[in-house]
Amino acid sequence: MDTPNLLNMKRLLLTIIFTLFSGLKVFATAQFPDKINYNGKEYNLNSNPLEVYFEKNPNKRPKSEVRSSALWRGYVATFEIIDNQLFLKDIEIQYRDTTSKGSNNSNWKSVLNEVFDDQKNIQVDWYTGLLVLPQGKVVNYVHMGYGSTYQHYTILELNKGVLTQEKQFKSKAYEKFKEKQFQVFKQTEDYN
Repeated sequence: MDTPNLLNMKRLLLTIIFTLFSGLKVFATAQFPDKINYNGKEYNLNSNPLEVYFEKNPNKRPKSEVRSSALWRGYVATFEIIDNQLFLKDIEIQYRDTTSKGSNNSNWKSVLNEVFDDQKNIQVDWYTGLLVLPQGKVVNYVHMGYGSTYQHYTILELNKGVLTQEKQFKSKAYEKFKEKQFQVFKQTEDYN
């Protein structure tokens, strides 16, 4: 039979373990963003539309030679909006450059043809959701995922890869928008 102090110690230990493991992403490093070309300009993306594809096709996920806490997904994808449709333009991974000297001997290479078997004009028709394009100076830096706040945001809403709406936000309005989106998400099965 466990004594009350032993039970309390067990609960405390379980709480600490749970907190450490459940919070791993909370303490994660800021990430290399995907890119998007939109209206003739390149933007960073605070969204990863290719992840939906890799969830359904895990054997297609490229394997990077370089492990980095700043690139948990293992690749950087580049997209483009053409005639209101989202297209995948490239997928790059890091590799070890054995010809260079020094501590930073990694480089980037395209693996688009390996992942999509030499397909051209890859329409991202599997993606329905929001693309977040941060712009301007960093208002608040957060060393976690895409947690930093920027001066302005463009939000692109897509339905099966087709652009249906664009919204512009300043940082405070974007934070309110995010909170409203989260409240709606809390009502879904995915949240439960």
